[in-house]
Amino acid sequence: MSGVGPVEPGEGTRAWDIPDPDTPPSPPPEPPRGRLAQTYTLHRRVVLPIAAAVALLAGGGYLYATRPEEAPPEPPPYPSQVVGMTYLGREPPPDNAPARSFSMGVRLTVQSGPQVTVLGITQPYAGLSLASVPRLPFRTRTSFPHKINITMQVTECAQVPTNAGLPFLDVTMRNTRAIQVHSFILGEHYAQDLSEAVQAICGTNSATSPKP
Repeated sequence: MSGVGPVEPGEGTRAWDIPDPDTPPSPPPEPPRGRLAQTYTLHRRVVLPIAAAVALLAGGGYLYATRPEEAPPEPPPYPSQVVGMTYLGREPPPDNAPARSFSMGVRLTVQSGPQVTVLGITQPYAGLSLASVPRLPFRTRTSFPHKINITMQVTECAQVPTNAGLPFLDVTMRNTRAIQVHSFILGEHYAQDLSEAVQAICGTNSATSPKP
């Protein structure tokens, strides 16, 4: 008699060790219950946000440390680099000017940078005193021409030259960068007007050279 019967288990095996294809797989073991399960869940909920925060801080610190450095801002210019002065000519003395006085006009301009404060204006001759309108100190505005009326009084003719070669005005200026004293040579027109004004007041009773 021939035919195919049920498969017999091999040697060293048992019939119940062979999985039945019609039997579904066993479900995974359930997590522990009770106090152990609560501790596990609590630790998991706490550790995960902390780990995420640490990773975020580490990434932010790395980006901050490797960020490109910004170049420092350029310092403002020195006053002498941006201030110009030009001579405007003779001016009538103010009504309250003392005797033996004469006046001249100059224009001061701040070309760029921060505001400049004019602290003082002097001239090199011992026999002359100087006053200005507006009165010192005063502030100027950038790119705005500022007219200054200079009034000089002859106090001693022997110490004032009748033929000034290159007379100048010393101007003390301040901005956010520094305080400087700068000498402005105002040219031949200023020198000629200064000499003529001194000669009209002193005649020949004056010096021939400026104070050292």
